[in-house]
Amino acid sequence: MAERSDTPETNTPPQPLLDDEQLDRLDDFLDSDQVDEDALDLISAHGFLVALAVAPSEVSPTQWLAELFQGEPRYADDAERNEIITLLTLLRDNAVSVLEQGGLPELPFELTLGGEPAEETPIGDWCAGFMEGVFSDESAWFQDDEEAAATLLLPFMLLSGLFDDEPDMAELAKDQQRQESLVVQLPELVLDLYLHYRVPPETSKPKPRKKTPAKGKKR
Repeated sequence: MAERSDTPETNTPPQPLLDDEQLDRLDDFLDSDQVDEDALDLISAHGFLVALAVAPSEVSPTQWLAELFQGEPRYADDAERNEIITLLTLLRDNAVSVLEQGGLPELPFELTLGGEPAEETPIGDWCAGFMEGVFSDESAWFQDDEEAAATLLLPFMLLSGLFDDEPDMAELAKDQQRQESLVVQLPELVLDLYLHYRVPPETSKPKPRKKTPAKGKKR
C-alpha cells in the first residue's frame, strides 16, 4: 500500500483550486437538469480534473468534456457555456499550478470517513472521479512503469469502491484503519503521483506531457 513515510512534512495548508462561489456555481450547474443524469457531480468532477492535472499525457478538452458531461449539456446560451467550461478548465489548471510548485490541493470534503464505507462518502465519489480521469488514457498512466503506477494508484482505487469485486481489493477494504490513514494522506498522494509522472528524479524540471492518443477504457 502506498503510504508516505519519507517525505518531509510541510506546514503549508492545502490550497483551494476554486473559491467557494465558483464551486457553488459548478455545483448548481452539475446538479441541474441541464446535464445528463450520468454526468459527474461536483465532487466526482473535482477528482476527475485533478487526475487530468496529474496525467502523463494530455487529454483533449473535447474528450474530457464529453466524458465529464456524458454528452452536451443544455446550456442556456453561449455565455453560460463559456462560463462553465472556463471554470472547469480553471480548476484543472489551478491544480497543475499548485502541484508544480510542490503544494497540496485542497479537496472538497473532510479528510475522514467517519466510520462509513469509503464508497458511501464524498471521498469515494472523488476517488471514483479521479479514476475516471485515469481511464481517459489508461495506457499512458501504466506504460512506463506499470508496477510503480499500480502502487501509487492503489489508494485511489481502494477508496473509490470501483474494484470491490476483486478479492484482493475487497480484503483491503475491510481494514478501516488503513483506509482512514490513506484518506488523511490524499492531498500528499496526489502530489506523489504528480512528482512521479512530471518530475523524474534525474531531472530538475517537469517533463513535457506526452500527447498520445487516448485509448483508455471505462469501468
